Amino acid sequence: MKAIITVIGKDTVGILHKVSGVCAEYNANVMDVTQSVLQDLFAMIMLVDITNISGDFSDMVDRMTTLGQEQGLSIHTMHEDIFNSMHNI
Repeated sequence: MKAIITVIGKDTVGILHKVSGVCAEYNANVMDVTQSVLQDLFAMIMLVDITNISGDFSDMVDRMTTLGQEQGLSIHTMHEDIFNSMHNI
């Protein structure tokens, strides 16, 4: 099972570190990352393996959302099944 994490906000030092740190807390393996900085806007998409996470996925989602609020970022964490359903006709 996989999840997609998107992060958007003002570019600051340590965003990747903080988001991947939450992944590590839940034993979620970061499989792929793409990120861009456009002037002072940071945008990142992560693909994360959640097959062996420790704890409940909804707790991880809440933790990511809280991190986003604390850092002034928009962080959305979505299970791959929801993502795939949204992007199939």
